[in-house]
Amino acid sequence: MAEAPWIIDIRGLRTAFGSHVVHDNLSLQVRKGEILTIVGGSGTGKTVLLRQILGLSRPAAGSIKVFGASVTQGSRQDLEQLRQRWGVLFQSGALFSALSVFDNIALPLRELRTLPADLIRDVVLTRLAWVGLTADDGNKRPSDLSGGMVKRVALARALALDPELVFLDEPTAGLDPTRSDEFVELIRRLHQQNGFTVVLVTHDLDTLFALSDRVAVLAERHVIVCATPQEVLEFDHPFIQTFFLGERGRRALEAEATAGSAVHGKP
Repeated sequence: MAEAPWIIDIRGLRTAFGSHVVHDNLSLQVRKGEILTIVGGSGTGKTVLLRQILGLSRPAAGSIKVFGASVTQGSRQDLEQLRQRWGVLFQSGALFSALSVFDNIALPLRELRTLPADLIRDVVLTRLAWVGLTADDGNKRPSDLSGGMVKRVALARALALDPELVFLDEPTAGLDPTRSDEFVELIRRLHQQNGFTVVLVTHDLDTLFALSDRVAVLAERHVIVCATPQEVLEFDHPFIQTFFLGERGRRALEAEATAGSAVHGKP
């Protein structure tokens, strides 16, 4: 069977809550191995779209395929099989407060009901190391963690099943600039190391410019442009002018240009 040309393929999506239409004829494709960032103004349905891709809610019309399989038309069993191939980092981390760090990360592995305890332990310790944490950190409770550590534990859990696809919902929200930069670098390193595809939702321009291969911009109820960050900047639309080319956007562009010059040894 030929491999699907897109990891995610969304066609003709329509989302409505009563008379309020959020998406209308929205289409979007995600390529294997890329980091695609979804941005848009308040009320454009970024989180709604993410929930629909994850199969947590269904659109009024249109199709969503992940790994060539339908999310909108597939059975519950089909969706469960798909979910074993992706990981999700929710904005708040969504750790279970009653579980230790170790047990939070182990949860997706235990839900498979096929892995021995010693293998689960090895995988959890490996994922802790991936995100810069130790075995001792595994004994802590979420309430003992800083905001940055919560994000790292949540990322370790998202990567527990060695997914091919990772969803990141506002991954740097709530972090100070230093911790945000560290977390972005961690995501970049793990992406390069493991080769998974990333769908990222963010309003943080520093994160966007540091990580994105392509950017999908939601406006007017659909994706108005999906292209490289530089190509998006050249697209003529009021939202892009405000969001990307305002003061915040200029600062983020300058910071990324400075970082790129440092990496390549340019003055």
